[in-house]
Amino acid sequence: MEQPLLSTIHHLLNLPDGMEKVLNAPTRTYVQDTKAMAATPADIKEYPNSYVFIIDMPGVKSGDIKVQIEEDRVLSISGERKMEEKEDPEAKYVRMERRVGKFMRKFNLPENGNVEAISAACQDGVLTVTVQKLPPPQPKKSKTIEVKVA
Repeated sequence: MEQPLLSTIHHLLNLPDGMEKVLNAPTRTYVQDTKAMAATPADIKEYPNSYVFIIDMPGVKSGDIKVQIEEDRVLSISGERKMEEKEDPEAKYVRMERRVGKFMRKFNLPENGNVEAISAACQDGVLTVTVQKLPPPQPKKSKTIEVKVA
């Protein structure tokens, strides 16, 4: 014989078919951001005084690129490559392989990355973001305390 209370709790905990997938499904924004990040390759170089992030962005205007520092020292590079407007109304695409749409990359900056000294330049379709390094902390000098006679 089944107890009514346990039966009711069991019934409440069972989700209808398909509902579990809906509750665990990623949001549309998350999927779009993930695709944008996967389609935006980057090179990262470390120099003695800086970190340099290099991203190819052919055909993207510098005004369409956004470089910012988010909370917790995250460098975010995003923007959008827009589809060209047809110059000739009779022309139609036979093949379209160049990527259009949003792009985004996020990088966790190391502790010695100076978030106050970041520069970005876009030349010939290549974005270069330079993050200066903070100088290493000076070693603390030992201090001698004079012991007095009480």
